[in-house]
Amino acid sequence: MTRGRQRLAQQVIDELRHQIESGKLKEGDQLPTEPQLEASFGVSRTVVREAIADLRAAGFVRPVQGKGVFVSDPSATQRLALTPVEIKSIPETLELLEFRLATESEAAAIAAYRRTAEQEAAISAANRKMAQMIEAGKPTVEADFEFHMAIAAATNNRFYLDVMRQFGSRAIPRSQFPTLPDATDKTYLLGVHTEHGDILAAIADQNPEAARQAMRKHILGSQRRYRQLAEQ
Repeated sequence: MTRGRQRLAQQVIDELRHQIESGKLKEGDQLPTEPQLEASFGVSRTVVREAIADLRAAGFVRPVQGKGVFVSDPSATQRLALTPVEIKSIPETLELLEFRLATESEAAAIAAYRRTAEQEAAISAANRKMAQMIEAGKPTVEADFEFHMAIAAATNNRFYLDVMRQFGSRAIPRSQFPTLPDATDKTYLLGVHTEHGDILAAIADQNPEAARQAMRKHILGSQRRYRQLAEQ
């Protein structure tokens, strides 16, 4: 599967999963037909079929010969398994984390001695926003990415910003792995927020080495989690 088609399939997967988990599509409900899904999402039949195959592999839907595809019994399957699309994303995620380890650790150090008061406030605001999203049970990827973008901006070096913009929210690994419990687990997300707090404190204290090490610890933790997934 090409990267573009993989991305489109993941969009279909995410939306159908949301409809199932929110109760809009209930156990036993029939999914729209392939032509209906194609029209609804503006994608090809190949993309629709790949998305349905992934949802079936993850246990969200089941085909019934001659009738169509139906929402599965939520108690009859293990929902923590990665979908095939997510599994294929692991190597690229590890490469991205390796790159971020080098660039963002140094960005945090530079931000610690170059940041203005306004830039420090922006980093702090992004961190508060993430805490609010966690408490409200809302998605945190956007706030997480804003935190890292604010640090890149505080380097006052446009190349750090350019790199982060190019990655976009996919720089945050859990954006690519919605099936993982980490994506919504409050305890895990509060741990991420605490790590962000350590980075922010070092930048606020204008301590480059502490900022470098706090960011390094933060990204190394992600590397370990996704290496473990690759070994399963």
